[in-house]
This record gives sequence, C-alpha cells and structure tokens, in this order.
Amino acid sequence: MAANIFRGLGIALVTPFHADGSIDFDAMGRLIEYQLENGMDFLCILGTTSESPCLTKEEKQQIKRFVVEKIGGRVPILMGCGGNCTAAVVEELKTGDWQGIDGILSVCPYYNKPSQEGLYQHYRAIAEASPLPVVLYNVPGRTGVNLKAETTIRLAKDCPNIVAVKEAGRWLEQVDEIIKNKPDGFDVISGDDALTFPMIASGAAGVISVIGNALPKEFSRMIRYEFNGEYEPARKIHHRFTELYSLLFVDGNPAGVKALLHEMGFIENELRLPLVPTRVSTVQKMSEILKELSR
Repeated sequence: MAANIFRGLGIALVTPFHADGSIDFDAMGRLIEYQLENGMDFLCILGTTSESPCLTKEEKQQIKRFVVEKIGGRVPILMGCGGNCTAAVVEELKTGDWQGIDGILSVCPYYNKPSQEGLYQHYRAIAEASPLPVVLYNVPGRTGVNLKAETTIRLAKDCPNIVAVKEAGRWLEQVDEIIKNKPDGFDVISGDDALTFPMIASGAAGVISVIGNALPKEFSRMIRYEFNGEYEPARKIHHRFTELYSLLFVDGNPAGVKALLHEMGFIENELRLPLVPTRVSTVQKMSEILKELSR
C-alpha cells in the first residue's frame, strides 16, 4: 500500500468571485500564499467548499492550472473527482489532466443511495482507473448514504492506492472503528472542523479544513500540539473556536467562511446561486469572535 501524504492541516480552498460572478484569481493567489505562510500542509481543491457544482468544466481546469502553478510543488495538492455515475468518474480519471496533482478526493455517490456493496464496487472501479492515490470522502449529510467502517476497511485492504478517508459523518465511534482496524499506510482525515480535536486525539492524521481558509495559523498550531501529545494547549485552542465552528455552517458552506474572509479583507462576499451570503446577524457574531481571537 502507498503511504498517505495528506497529513496535518489541509485547506478546502474556497473559490473567490468578483461582483460580476467571474473567478477572482488574484484573491485566490493571495489566499494561497497566506495559507502557505501560516501552517498549511496540503491543499484540497475543487471540493464542496469550492462550490464545485456551480463551476463549469473550463473553470475547473483554470483553477487546477492556476493552483498547480501557484503552489509550485511546495505542498501536496488533493483534487476533487467524484460523482454518482461510476462510469463518468472512471472516464474523467482516464482522460483528465492530472499533471501537478498528488491525489484524488472522491465523494460517495449522492442521490441514488447505493448499498454498501454498491459503494465498494464504485470505489474499487475508481481505484483501478485512478493514476493517483485516492482519498475516499464520506459525508452522509450531503450524499444521503454512509460509507460504513467495514466497507472503508475492506476498500483499504483490497485497493493499494486508496490511502485515506475524509470522514465527515460526525460519528466518532465509526472513526475509532476505522482507526482500530485499518491497514498500515491508510489514514483517517477529519472532514469536520469541530471534530478535528477529538479525531486527532483518537489517531486521525489531520483535517481537510474550512476554517483553515481564514485562520490557518491557530488551527495548525492545535494540530501540531496534538501530534506532539500536548493535549492541554491544543484543547484551549479548540475551545476558542467552538462558537465559530457553528457560525461558519449555520447558513451553509462556504457562505460562512466567505463572509469571514470578506471581513478579513481577502475576498468579495460573493457566491453562486443557489448559495447566498450568510445573514448579517451571523456576520456580526463572527466579526466579534474574530476580534477576540486576534487579541
């Protein structure tokens, strides 16, 4: 089995837009440099937080090319490639341009709600087609189906290039079961900022973070404390973020983090429909917390 290289603080990169709806690549570049300077270990592009369902195929290629050039090999890049039609995902893996990309993040099939055997066969086909290591992405709240621990472990054992799972199921028991029974070289990555502290304490290898877009330095510090077994200072950082975790997602993702980044002066507060900006009351609360965190 190939070893997982996606460890520590991964950022689920937002897509900044101009007021006219076009992609703001200048803002994206500034944001990436800020994250690199403040503890980012790897970057995740074209996932949920990027608003990928509302990006055209050409825009996705533009983002991919821009990010690869901007990163310049400084950290690994994980790129989203998934869907609910196995044949279409396999075709994309076989024909796509993966130059400069270090791994594939593939979400569970959504809407058609396959069985566990269906999920296994879907991911096995993806693993066989992929030219790069594959990270499974389990997010039942969005897909309507849970990739159970036994299916994840089965895939990890049967498919050498499936190297990790991004777990956003909110069940710590499931995380523990995977970590307990996984093969060497396979990792669990948190897909939920609020659960990152307990997940890493249980043995997770890192996080693909939304909050890390805006506050990578402190979040990275929390993770490094945990890796060193220094749980008390890590817990203090985790508790400082508790209210912000909820506020970021109360009006949907990435509406919350885009509002926060706008408050910090990084991007315009623009999203593509059907997503809309977070409520003014939520922004005010986040602004107050931001002031507290900067003291």
